Amino acid sequence: MAPSLHPLIDNGLTKGAENFPGGKLYCHCADRKVEVTLKGNVLHNHACGCSQCWKPAGALFAVIGVIPVDNVSVTANQDKLTVLDKNATILRHACKQCGVHLYGRIEKEHAFKGLDFVHVELSNEKGWQEPQFAAFVSSVIEQGFPPDKMDEVRSKFKSVGLETYDALSPPLMDALATFTAKRLQKL
Repeated sequence: MAPSLHPLIDNGLTKGAENFPGGKLYCHCADRKVEVTLKGNVLHNHACGCSQCWKPAGALFAVIGVIPVDNVSVTANQDKLTVLDKNATILRHACKQCGVHLYGRIEKEHAFKGLDFVHVELSNEKGWQEPQFAAFVSSVIEQGFPPDKMDEVRSKFKSVGLETYDALSPPLMDALATFTAKRLQKL
């Protein structure tokens, strides 16, 4: 039996709603939940196998999308948030009590500066963009997943229509390379 990739993927994808207006994300605390309000839908929603992204219990992958920073606001219990690693490229803001990552922000010069990374499964609203691809798939091996089971993982992603990459999707890799080329004055 194939492992649980993520609850938003395991039983097939649910297509997002066109012109979805956004909604609220909540941490997992029983009371005084951290609330983050998102205006609009996410972009580039994807499964991520890296070791830094928050994953729900039992899931091998995170599902994370990006949204413009201006469309993200903490609307309740901001005092419960902490940045997990102040030296990381993506500053992951997590609840101090339950550990759930509410958003990640890039503050240094980077191709994705101006976008926040969010987990739409933390929302009660339906209609968020469905996952578009799977990134950093081989990274789950570094976290202890058996390499001989990777064909099952890739097959399960393909069965729901997701391409698998051991980096980001080609358009996002192109954006990173373009940013670097411009910084090096090659473009």
